[in-house]
Amino acid sequence: MGVTGPIRVVVAKPGLDGHDRGAKVIARALRDAGMEVIYTGLHQTPEQIVDTAIQEDADAIGLSILSGAHNTLFVKVLELLKERDAEDIKVFGGGIIPEADIAPLKEKGVAEIFTPGATTGSIVEWVNANVRVAA
Repeated sequence: MGVTGPIRVVVAKPGLDGHDRGAKVIARALRDAGMEVIYTGLHQTPEQIVDTAIQEDADAIGLSILSGAHNTLFVKVLELLKERDAEDIKVFGGGIIPEADIAPLKEKGVAEIFTPGATTGSIVEWVNANVRVAA
């Protein structure tokens, strides 16, 4: 479609998880790599996250989930994007997500999951290679 300019990523902390250090590190790494980053802050609902992504014309949403609610929160964000006809916004994320939950989340539409130990470089590389790429 000829989209130009920097990749726009909403970095969000859904749910009740109050630990956002990792999300801030990722937001800074993406920003340092030339992307426009909108960090939503703590305790966001899936509705707030999707509203922000649509209002900000984001290319992707990066969710950081450490609370154990990843199966619910990722799926809710994907459902809301579908309802709002915004499925072109890619959803990726990371946090404390058991290996056994990764494949089912990807089957539901999560583009990528980064677990503890993933480097900021590998996340930036993935976003550059996979966001705005035709499905």
